[in-house]
Amino acid sequence: MAAASSSSLHATAAALHGVGAAASSKPRAAAPGARSVRVAAAARRSGSVRARGGMVARAAVAVTCLVFCIPFFFCGRLLHEVLLFEALREALIEEMKADPTVYVFGEDVGHYGGSYKVTKGLAEMFGDLRVLDTPIAENSFTGMGVGAAMKGLRPIIEGMNMGFLLLAYNQISNNCGMLHYTSGGQFKIPVVIRGPGGVGRQLGAEHSQRLESYFQSIPGLQMVACSTPYNAKGLMKAAIRSENPVVLFEHVLLYNLKEKIPDEEYICCLEDVEMVRPGEHVTILTYSRMRYHVMQAAKTQVNKGYDPEVIDIRSLKPFDLHTIGNSIKKTNRVLIVEECMRTGGIGASLRAAIIDNFWDYLDAPIMCLSSQDVPTPYAAPLEDATVVQPAQIVAAVEQICQ
Repeated sequence: MAAASSSSLHATAAALHGVGAAASSKPRAAAPGARSVRVAAAARRSGSVRARGGMVARAAVAVTCLVFCIPFFFCGRLLHEVLLFEALREALIEEMKADPTVYVFGEDVGHYGGSYKVTKGLAEMFGDLRVLDTPIAENSFTGMGVGAAMKGLRPIIEGMNMGFLLLAYNQISNNCGMLHYTSGGQFKIPVVIRGPGGVGRQLGAEHSQRLESYFQSIPGLQMVACSTPYNAKGLMKAAIRSENPVVLFEHVLLYNLKEKIPDEEYICCLEDVEMVRPGEHVTILTYSRMRYHVMQAAKTQVNKGYDPEVIDIRSLKPFDLHTIGNSIKKTNRVLIVEECMRTGGIGASLRAAIIDNFWDYLDAPIMCLSSQDVPTPYAAPLEDATVVQPAQIVAAVEQICQ
């Protein structure tokens, strides 16, 4: 199948192949009170799905995603068109209406609506105490979020830029990721940490950080990366409902991506890949913005006689090795394409996992295309040179398939 244009890649792929997601049978009603919200919500949704974040309930989530794998596009459901940042906003509104323990805070998230307008209008809807503007003090308000989660709330912490969250690395690693274990299970930390990241357009080195490689080694932390309006909303809702701390990576250049999504409620599995394009010759594993570079390259690859299988890994920790392994057993070749740094990046971890588990199925060395190990330059031509481009992907596929 030829790839669709970059603005409608996900819609085309989903229409033809389906998107791994779970849809609840009916919208949730508002909970009567904060203290009983989880019990009441569970009772109301006995026939629906509550994503648990996987590391706590991996088996249940896997079964859920299997049951609801039928493409919603063939079910006659009503759709509406949104931009990616609007899809994230819809998820926040729906979850905050349903659960009074969910609240948002960060720099300028209130009446300003956030740097990329993900929280626009939420302060007017829910009040200043549930959409809380904070000082410029990432370590302080991230620590406050961890404490609030320990006491039963479900905070959503926005980093104005993901690079700024390095100031809160201690709170994210030593507190957020480990307190469930170090407390002997006495505390759960249902925190969502989200914000814009990745290489934008001449944002400079400090605003072009990719923190996936920084956070992947933290025990107890789960990581997902959205790439379309559909999975942005579904992953956000699942992350909010999870009992684990979840980092949701949003790419700064994808906020204005447009797509039609269902009117009714749905969620996406936090631990599943998304099959973007089935193929036979080579498995291409990618995520976030690089999904679109890969699909652009796929047009050229198909014209040259290659049939790549494109997978958006989406779950950066843990990896969905079951689906990835099935693809490798079919194609016997792997190309990893990422925007993360080459040294110690997601691609390096994924390559190690594939070698450990699927070595006997490989007919060629695993190739990994990553960003250069340099600070991202401000000059546009140099910035482009540090990031993987479609022509490099085409050349890599030709090399690996020889």
